[in-house]
Amino acid sequence: MRSTLKKLPVGTAAFDFFNRSNLLYADKTALLYNLVTNSHSPYFLSRPRRFGKTLLVSTLEEILTGQKKLFENLWIYESDYSWEPYPVIHLPMNAIDVESEESAKDTLLAQIKDIAL
Repeated sequence: MRSTLKKLPVGTAAFDFFNRSNLLYADKTALLYNLVTNSHSPYFLSRPRRFGKTLLVSTLEEILTGQKKLFENLWIYESDYSWEPYPVIHLPMNAIDVESEESAKDTLLAQIKDIAL
């Protein structure tokens, strides 16, 4: 009997995409549960380039917006997490023009304005 290996999620940054695909996902939801339920201070999440920052934030967004169904077969699904939805503001930092401090500020302010409308 031949087993099929899941494909690596190269270039995939949206957590909900994993449920529609047969991609390998390392379940770190226990760590995210701890981050969300036990911390009351700000976190700075720093990781090297191309090391899953966007996927991590996307996963957090799905948890915080109460998308329990997406987490079936993962640790957090069976946990005591309440799945209460919270509002999430998503600011994609890769869309910010970093040619100058002024252009970065203008791009970020435009994103915030779009969200506020």
